[in-house]
Amino acid sequence: MKMRFYVLLSIAASCFLALSSVWLGALNQDEGWYIYASRMVAHGFVPYRDFAFTQGPVMPIVYSAFDWVWSLWGVVGARFLTLVFGFCGIVLAAQMASRLAPKRMASLSGVMTLLLLGCNLYHVYFLTIPKTYALTSLFIILGFYFLSFIVRPPALISKLKPEMFAFFAAVAFSLSAGTRISTILVMAVVWLWFLFAREWRNLIAFSLGGFIALFLIYGSFILDPLSREGLIAAQRYHAQRGGFDLVWVIGSVSRLVRWYTPLFIVLGLAFACGGFITKDRPFGKVLFLSPLAVFLAQLAAPFPYEDYQVPLMALFAIYASVKFSVAVDRGEIREKVAILAVLGLSFATSFGSPLIEKWMTNGQDRFWTIKKEKPEVLQLREISKEIEALDPGGKTLLTQDLYIAIETGRMVPRGLEMGPFSILSDEQWKNILLSSQCNIAALSGYTFAIEPPECKERSVEKQMEYWGLLKENYKLVSKEENFGQNATTLLILKKK
Repeated sequence: MKMRFYVLLSIAASCFLALSSVWLGALNQDEGWYIYASRMVAHGFVPYRDFAFTQGPVMPIVYSAFDWVWSLWGVVGARFLTLVFGFCGIVLAAQMASRLAPKRMASLSGVMTLLLLGCNLYHVYFLTIPKTYALTSLFIILGFYFLSFIVRPPALISKLKPEMFAFFAAVAFSLSAGTRISTILVMAVVWLWFLFAREWRNLIAFSLGGFIALFLIYGSFILDPLSREGLIAAQRYHAQRGGFDLVWVIGSVSRLVRWYTPLFIVLGLAFACGGFITKDRPFGKVLFLSPLAVFLAQLAAPFPYEDYQVPLMALFAIYASVKFSVAVDRGEIREKVAILAVLGLSFATSFGSPLIEKWMTNGQDRFWTIKKEKPEVLQLREISKEIEALDPGGKTLLTQDLYIAIETGRMVPRGLEMGPFSILSDEQWKNILLSSQCNIAALSGYTFAIEPPECKERSVEKQMEYWGLLKENYKLVSKEENFGQNATTLLILKKK
């Protein structure tokens, strides 16, 4: 079969997984407060100064231009927008893999990258839900795409100097660091690459591009005392969550290998028998070491969730595909065997993914599987309609489940912009509960439960005290079982 068939097949499968993730994908608390931060920016509020935000400012600024999307289509609209960014990154990764591979293997390398990323349900799902991953991945890939023009100058734009590509690569990496702060380590590794290679012109251009871009991204926040204080507090938030836990690290890596089994198998085979073309070998090393540096740094986090690594996996996929295609070019592996093996692994892993079961069921009660009656986003929409019926035209909502606020087009009381991860003192909580002007409250099992920044469980006594204060002003209207992330009970209350 011609390679075009496999391209079309991988695109079709990828689109199917993407649409499934948009509609069937489980709700995630993070997507609520990330979109809400964008809404705050769209309404003229400044991150760090006017509301708490723990990542770089690029995502809420970029997404604020699309506030009309979730105003019209809610969380589903935000997922489609995020999917566009995510898929742009996947396509760019495939194109880059094609450029770096031997000419005869260009198509194979590109298709393998498409399969490893676009046909991985876990990867597609986390490039669909509105977190920082899709944008971060796109910017990182774009940065390395610019760098690839230094080692493989294209004929059509050969007159452009390598320093220009180094400059624009630094801008792309800065945007990545402005989206997800930990990825600034990518810039550090690339900078060292230029330094040790003694490519002084590229080093100067890269440094200049990075300095200008980072200043434009973070400068206004650093120069403003209130914003600077909030930005520092956001980093302190991460540091205060706890220390290093080896059990968490082992579990995180174990789950990551499960989610990306095809990629790790191809990567292992590539190490065993492949290699970059000689003149590209230093670039191959930096392509691998840059995401590895971020990977290890994120594993050192107090709670190193495996999805933190999602933006980095495209680089590993490019690296693995190119090295593997070199092995095929050398005749060590047959081309058809290679593509069928990756195709089979990708499809088997995705369509046998535990995510599918999680999206369809809420676990098991002894012998009986608890099936979900409807997709979680549809359940969210129905809850939103109920809230609108109880409070027609309302503008505010008391909730820590911010995807409900997004779906209903309402604002939450100041201080709750980070949903269940919002830091409020005891006095602030009591003030919100006693003086809230919200006509409706929508409260799930996350309400009052998490005590950030350590994210430990708040004492039962304190939770009951807050619920008692709430009852003074609100009465229960309805109850929704198995709602939202991890299927807790949602209570809908109306102001007395």
